[in-house]
Amino acid sequence: MAFKNIHFVASSVPLAREALAKFSHRFGQTPADKADVVVALGGDGLILSTLQKFQSRNLPVYGMNRGTVGFLMNTYSDDSLLDRLNAAEEAVINPLRMFATQTNGDSVEALAINEVSLIRSGPQAARLRILIDGRERMAELVCDGALVSTPAGSTAYNYSAHGPILPIRADVLALTPMAAFRPRRWRGAILPREAKVTFEVLEAEKRPVSAAADSAEVRDVLRLDIASDSTIEHRILFDPGHGLEERLIREQFA
Repeated sequence: MAFKNIHFVASSVPLAREALAKFSHRFGQTPADKADVVVALGGDGLILSTLQKFQSRNLPVYGMNRGTVGFLMNTYSDDSLLDRLNAAEEAVINPLRMFATQTNGDSVEALAINEVSLIRSGPQAARLRILIDGRERMAELVCDGALVSTPAGSTAYNYSAHGPILPIRADVLALTPMAAFRPRRWRGAILPREAKVTFEVLEAEKRPVSAAADSAEVRDVLRLDIASDSTIEHRILFDPGHGLEERLIREQFA
């Protein structure tokens, strides 16, 4: 497909705003409802929010790094934008759907492209019960938190918590504990992508826990249900030879 109608978005940092002004002047600013591609100028946080914002239109997003973290971004350049867009490789990502039940009975639903995480929000460690597809797999995990990561997000929070890097085309999810105290040596699990993961928070009033789907936070969580949503596809564009598969392999040899 030849991309011609570009909608630009940018983060609030000066470098990104300068790039937005430059590209908008050169290519124009196509309204989002008439665009066939989105160019995001910023960091990984911007591209994640942009993918979610435009998911109903199924628009591909091409990011250029004008932020601090840029794992999902392409190298910034003022030159040859149309050539780069039309030569780009596409990666398709299914997000995780989080359904959080709070201690007051309210519920919150959100999507995550990278990961859904639970983390203690008080001075005491969290106590979690873990169920996979409705079956108890761990009666008690005492920890600072835990997360479920997609392959695309496996080099982010998951990796910093010593979780595994997952190949982008692997039909698996990573379940990774954070600072596990009991069982002390438990390193987590790799699960089928179709698995439904449930965390039940034990002693939720005494040991409060927050949940986050990427950057969307929910406090005072009692139960968290997580599953991959194959009905939603996020499309990310990368320069040839620098796609997600190559980046994930390269990261393991850094």
